[in-house]
Amino acid sequence: MNITSYLKSKIATRLLAVLLSALLTVPLLASCGGGSRNANVPPPIDDTAGRTVSDRAPANQPQAKKGLGTGQKVALLAGAAALYYLYNQHKNAQSEGAQGKYYLSKNGRVYYRDAQHRAHWVTPPPEGIQVPESQAQQYRDFQGYNGRSTGRDLSDIAPSSAPAL
Repeated sequence: MNITSYLKSKIATRLLAVLLSALLTVPLLASCGGGSRNANVPPPIDDTAGRTVSDRAPANQPQAKKGLGTGQKVALLAGAAALYYLYNQHKNAQSEGAQGKYYLSKNGRVYYRDAQHRAHWVTPPPEGIQVPESQAQQYRDFQGYNGRSTGRDLSDIAPSSAPAL
């Protein structure tokens, strides 16, 4: 083998090694992009610190009365029970925003989408939601039903096909 053919094969071998190395880094670099399936969907906005979503009636409407009197009996829903109640109240709504349709994520959280399709986490009011006892019975197994700190959370009922957000 003469020197020129040796140099040509050495250069060709190096070029091939560089090309193969570059090809092996393409999948690694492509996986760092964050995925393209959610490229148009912005990340959820966690505005739980600034405000809460409430389903309470306005101040000028009469509230249900507590106790055993002649008024309607109510249950207090907080935590997971209140969140599930809010989700059920809004899951079939047609509009967008805080008073629109609510969704249940795979991780057991409830969110809604604003006009720009950004997700916002829903946080029940800290003082809870007063609900007629007849409606509240379906939430009795959840955390926060009438002040209970034990019970189910929403991850138990989250659909597996829901987004994880």
